[in-house]
Formats: sequence, structure tokens, C-alpha cells
Amino acid sequence: IGSLVVMEHGKLVGMLTFREVLKAVDANKGATGDLRVKEMMTRAEVIGPDAEVDDLRRVMLEKHTRYMPVVEDGAVIGVLSFHDVAKAVLEEQAFENRMLKGYISDSVA
Repeated sequence: IGSLVVMEHGKLVGMLTFREVLKAVDANKGATGDLRVKEMMTRAEVIGPDAEVDDLRRVMLEKHTRYMPVVEDGAVIGVLSFHDVAKAVLEEQAFENRMLKGYISDSVA
């Protein structure tokens, strides 16, 4: 698990990733006793389920975030990772390559 969605009273209030935990532990010189989640978490950027992958990728790059909650009607319905986005882009490119190869081989024949 690379990230946790932080909820308060049923509402999304932030994200907690392994990176934030490491930063907080380092800032406290290894002590974790008094640390609270709200002190470590970051405000979550969110995206809707109908967003295009290119928009998601752009927002993730602009905000330097590796995880993005997907929210619909105020409810968290999932979390996408940068790995998910990269995989989708590669699959789309592979599909386009197959289509182009098919078109070229049909044109040559």
C-alpha cells in the first residue's frame, strides 16, 4: 500500500503516503510518539471518474503527486497511482501501434 485516504466525518480531508511518513519521522529525528496523521498528511487533489487520462497525468505532474483519489458525488470511489496512469498510457500507445501496423500492412498488400 503506497497511500491512505484520510477521512473525517465521512469526508476526504487528505492523503497519507509513505513519503509523508518518512519526512515526518525524519523531521522528528526518528520519534513518532506524538505525531498525528493530520500533521503528516497532505491536502488531497482529486479527480472525477470521467476525467481523461491526459488530464489526470497533467494534474499529477503539476502537483507532484503519485496518488490521486477519484471522487464522485462527494464519495471516494478509488485511488489512482502514477503507475496506473503510466500503464494506461503504455496500453494506449501499444493499441495505436497495432492499429498503425495493421493499416501499413493493409496499404502495402
